[in-house]
Amino acid sequence: MSADTCDFTRDPLIRAYAALLRSYRESTSLSRAKLAEALGCSPGWIEKLETCEKPPSEATSDDLDTFFKLQTRTFHTLWAEIKKEGKQPASPPGFHEYVLRERRVSTLNIFAAMVLHGLFQTPAYAREALATSRAPEEIEEQVAARMARQEIFQGQKLAQIVIVIDEGVLRRPTGGIAVMKEQILHLTTMASDPRIALQIVPLSKGAYAGTMGAFTMLGFDDAPEVVYVEGHTGEQFFHDPREVRAHTLRFNLIRAAALSADQSLELLHAIVEDL
Repeated sequence: MSADTCDFTRDPLIRAYAALLRSYRESTSLSRAKLAEALGCSPGWIEKLETCEKPPSEATSDDLDTFFKLQTRTFHTLWAEIKKEGKQPASPPGFHEYVLRERRVSTLNIFAAMVLHGLFQTPAYAREALATSRAPEEIEEQVAARMARQEIFQGQKLAQIVIVIDEGVLRRPTGGIAVMKEQILHLTTMASDPRIALQIVPLSKGAYAGTMGAFTMLGFDDAPEVVYVEGHTGEQFFHDPREVRAHTLRFNLIRAAALSADQSLELLHAIVEDL
């Protein structure tokens, strides 16, 4: 039985989590909408947690511990027990957590090695990128969700994004010439946003520190920085300070291999001309 069709109300751990959440929320006289606003998620997500419609995520559990000032990490501990019992959903590990965290970031350092980051994709490019790993009936829903994530640019919380892109990503004709031309012109527009620093590692660079693959570093005003790494079989967060430092060093080395922002913009225009 898939995670989407499981009856989570039968699981005592998930019922306990739901009851605990409801108890803490009601003890502070918070509505679901107010708690959702504080956590950066939707009221519907809180409702699903409280009614056992969905199992909790690690990110939400950490946010609840922080919000309710639980030094014992009560929600995280209960989430860990649920995970150990195999009650987590079958969606790609880590991605739902990433989306929740992405809404709260103040800074992002992104390295795009094979495909553009979702925050920078046009709908046509996203549709083509998703087609390699999604059933046709799922694609439009996923494209809409990806476009909704881009609302982060309309908020006040985001302070800066540095994105470094391997030139091969831009030269690969994802979706064909028309899709790529639209996508690259979109990047030139985004690069004019003062909060965005866009750089490209040229193909002429050869081997460099980015050959290990893509990753994203998320910075927050009220929490330690974390690293998110996408893989072929799933996603993973790194919270350990040593891992964060190692990825910071790697990102700095990748950025050192890239063209300047002005040179990168010139290259974008050249690629459009080549198309």
